[in-house]
Amino acid sequence: MSNPPPHVSLSADEARRMALRAQGFIGAPDRRGGVRGVLGHLGAVQLDTISVLARSHELIPYARLGAVGRDAVEQAYWSDRHAFEYWSHAACILPIEEWPHFAFRRRARRARGHRWHVLQDKERSTRAVLDRLRSDGPLTSTELGGAKNGGEWFEWSESKIAVEWLLDTGEVVCSERRGWKRVYDLPERAVPDALLHDDLDDRECLRRLVALAGRSLGVGTRADIADYHRLKGEEFDAVVADSGLVPVEVEGWSKPAWADPAALAQPPRGRHRTTLLSPFDSLVWDRPRTERIFGFTHRLEAYVPKPKRIHGYFAMPLLAGGRLQGRVDPAREGRTLVARQLSLTSPKAAGPMALALREAAEWVGCEDVRVERASSPAEAAAVTAELAAL
Repeated sequence: MSNPPPHVSLSADEARRMALRAQGFIGAPDRRGGVRGVLGHLGAVQLDTISVLARSHELIPYARLGAVGRDAVEQAYWSDRHAFEYWSHAACILPIEEWPHFAFRRRARRARGHRWHVLQDKERSTRAVLDRLRSDGPLTSTELGGAKNGGEWFEWSESKIAVEWLLDTGEVVCSERRGWKRVYDLPERAVPDALLHDDLDDRECLRRLVALAGRSLGVGTRADIADYHRLKGEEFDAVVADSGLVPVEVEGWSKPAWADPAALAQPPRGRHRTTLLSPFDSLVWDRPRTERIFGFTHRLEAYVPKPKRIHGYFAMPLLAGGRLQGRVDPAREGRTLVARQLSLTSPKAAGPMALALREAAEWVGCEDVRVERASSPAEAAAVTAELAAL
């Protein structure tokens, strides 16, 4: 692909602030839009099984809105046919308005003809699942006959494989999570009539998702924008010229970039959030982009053997003053939030870290905060002193 000449040159600082505003971290939080506004703005909220302070999809609106009630988060996501779960950056909650734009992915799954799990009798198994959903309403895999077949943990039951295949191809919809289990429903019940179609061709689906990703990122490279909804580079190439995104060059970036025209039209202004971020937050889920924009190297160590961890099981980056200024691995012990391991990028980050820890503790119902370990005794002492002063 030959890239068009850039229309605008951006400084590294301008690109950083555009990215922060696009992700909802600059300016007063939109409390009227609430959790649904955050979902619509981001376009995708990643789900993950790990729960430390809270599950990641709860941490996303918390980081932008503050102490929104956790029950209210779930209600906002899953009521009134407002959202669905599907494969985007990973398993994500998506605005229901985007149902038609994932038709390209549903068609691709259908054309492949199978998942990595093999159905012994696809027609019989899928028909049985659909018949149960028609007669009994939305059901979990357990209610459909059990998720496991009694073997190893990864050995799904026939009904579980069938319903996940139907989810992949759009013949069922994940309409909510209940006790962390997917709840499956028929599309005609879960998707509003006006959106219940796969009429858009692949090109239009891709064009829309590239434009959405550009809006949600503010500015990004080909890899940044394609990765947001896990598109292929060549899929991005095929539609970027028609996406409305503007070619730009960014100081210090070695690759061409594109920006959302609305982001270019108005310089970012307003208050910066001070908060802890989920490692699965879309501001930082792309590690190369995070390093390029913030000069901050971050890795989720939950799946790293404990002796090899540097920053902890679920280290959460600290966002303050529009920069990533440290990280902390939190845990709860009764009514105490424990910073099991923390590190700061500079001594000035002690105050923001203390504030972020205190606010997170209050959100999850903890009364105290204790620093267990830090990169140095001086850092531990500084954050502890700042906590005492709050």
